[in-house]
Amino acid sequence: MRLTELLRQPQALPVVPEVAAKLIATFHQDDVDLQAVNRDVERDPALAARLLRQANSSFFRLARPVHSVRDAVAVLGLNKVRALVIGASMQDSFRAVVGVDLDDFWHYSFAAATVARLICAPRRLDENVAFTAGLLHGVGELVMHMGMVETMQPIDRDTPLLALHRAGAEYRALGYSYAEAGAALARHWHLPPLLVTAIEQHGAPLAHDPLEPLAAVVHMAAWRARVLVNGNRADDLIHTYPDAVGEILGLDPDWLVAPNVAGLDQLSVV
Repeated sequence: MRLTELLRQPQALPVVPEVAAKLIATFHQDDVDLQAVNRDVERDPALAARLLRQANSSFFRLARPVHSVRDAVAVLGLNKVRALVIGASMQDSFRAVVGVDLDDFWHYSFAAATVARLICAPRRLDENVAFTAGLLHGVGELVMHMGMVETMQPIDRDTPLLALHRAGAEYRALGYSYAEAGAALARHWHLPPLLVTAIEQHGAPLAHDPLEPLAAVVHMAAWRARVLVNGNRADDLIHTYPDAVGEILGLDPDWLVAPNVAGLDQLSVV
C-alpha cells in the first residue's frame, strides 16, 4: 500500500483528542495560562492518572513524588507535561494495535526521549523539543499497523518491530518507513513544523540538505534505544554505532556506547 493510500485509511490517522489539541496550540503561544492547562488535564481523570504515573516513574527520577496535575506542571514544567499529555493521548488513540506490543513500544519511545534530551543539553538545542521528538518519533509504526494490518505481518515476521534495521526493511517492502507515516500523523495533529521535520528525517538525517540537527539527535537517540531493547549487547553498541551522525553532533562515542548511559538500564515507564 502506498503512503497516500495508507493516509486515507480513517483508522490510521485518529483525530487529536481535545486536551491534546489545546496543549498543541500552546506551542505557538508566548504566554500560556498554566491554570487553564491544569484544569483541562484534570477534566480527564484517566489522562491525569496516566500523566502522574509517568511523572513518578524512574524516567524522571524526581526527588519527591507528585500527587496532582498542578504538582506535575510545577515540578516538570509545561514543556515536559505537554509532551507527556500528547504521548498519553496517542496511547489512548492506539489502544490495541495488531502486531505491536504497546508496553515494549512505549518503553522504547521513552528510552529514546531520555537520550535525545541528554544529547541536546550541552549543544544549545532545546532539550524539551528533543524530548518530545524522541518520545513521538516512532508513532508511524502505530499508524502503519492500524492502517494496513495484513501488509505489516510479513515485515513483522522477518524484521521485528524494534530491530536495528527496521526502517530499511520497511523501505524495501513499501518504499517508505514509519518515519514518513509518523510525520503524517504529526502534521494531522498540527504539531510544530520542527517536530514534523525531525520525525520525518530522523531515519537518514544526512540525506537532507540542509541537515536538521534535531533529526540527527533523534537518529542517535533511536539507535541507542533500539540497542537497549535488543539486549544492550556490546557488539551492537560498537559495530552499529552511527559514526557519521555522531561526528556531526560532536558526540563522544565512548559516552553513548556505555551500557548504562543515562541510567537506561534502570529505566522503567508505567
